[in-house]
Amino acid sequence: MAKERVTIQDIADALGISRNTASKALNGSGGIPDETRSKVVKKAIELKYKQFAYMESDSLLPRTPGNIALLTANLPNTSHFGSALISGLEKRISAEGYNLSIHIIRDIELRSLSLPNNFDASNVDGIICIELFDLAYSRVITELGIPTLFIDCGAGVSYPDFEADVLLMENEHSTYSLVKKLIDGGYGSFGFVGDYNHCRSFRERWVGFNRALTDAGIGLNAGQCITGEDRYYGQPGWLDEQLAGMAELPAAFVCANDYLAVNLMKALKNRGVRLPGDVAVCGFDNSQESDIIEPPLTTVHIYRGEMGIKGAEMLLSRIQDPEQPFQVSHIYTKPVIRASTPNIG
Repeated sequence: MAKERVTIQDIADALGISRNTASKALNGSGGIPDETRSKVVKKAIELKYKQFAYMESDSLLPRTPGNIALLTANLPNTSHFGSALISGLEKRISAEGYNLSIHIIRDIELRSLSLPNNFDASNVDGIICIELFDLAYSRVITELGIPTLFIDCGAGVSYPDFEADVLLMENEHSTYSLVKKLIDGGYGSFGFVGDYNHCRSFRERWVGFNRALTDAGIGLNAGQCITGEDRYYGQPGWLDEQLAGMAELPAAFVCANDYLAVNLMKALKNRGVRLPGDVAVCGFDNSQESDIIEPPLTTVHIYRGEMGIKGAEMLLSRIQDPEQPFQVSHIYTKPVIRASTPNIG
């Protein structure tokens, strides 16, 4: 039978102190008496806790570099908001003496709810999850008892039951603002494109879209929306089929991200639809493609690097104080108006 991993709680119980005190002592936080810190470190060495596992001396040696694992089911590419986010994240944690390792969660691991072979939970101080939206697999991660941050998460997450911090870009209000600008610009019918059950950010954009319509007294026309499962959108010809099935196109399409918007624009052009003369299109992300496609795409800018820094700070705070209340934070975003949506400012 495999030996159970030693936890901070084990150290705290052995010394008769709180887990919070033990955590602060191990992470070098202020406010801990030297005598207490010495006892905690010695007990960590004795119990072979993580980075202290191979220390035989009772002397207080400098702490070895920590390890933070990034888990993702879809490694972000250069056009994805996640690449700049990871850069900001890595710079911030490196400044605090942590190394970052990246672990790809494959389909077989998602189905079997198993961890990657190269992931060693006993040698990880914190976990950051990006593009990891499966709720059952998310539970596997949170049940490890390691400080964890999700950057975006599953659409159906219930925060009171989700034992992790969550960081998102602001989605609902920026989408609301964008749709309101379209309404004020004279657009009268709208379609949403994207699977709002795919992730939390898509769900919040869907909510903002619907709230803007409701406040303006405009009814949702489901027949002018494309909300199938996320896996379909990259299939050749699928968007063309969805458009062909519409009795009438809306005046404006609001897409859950730029990738969907760019593919939609191509499908519309395949059908001879003039852009933006016949239909307006907007996206979300402010990706590189959004500024070079013709016409340039109205979108929402995400402060990627700043999100990476904020995510690192949230996780570092959790590592230092594991008992603090969990947080859900949003980083502001900003609508960017371009030629794909004329008559709005």
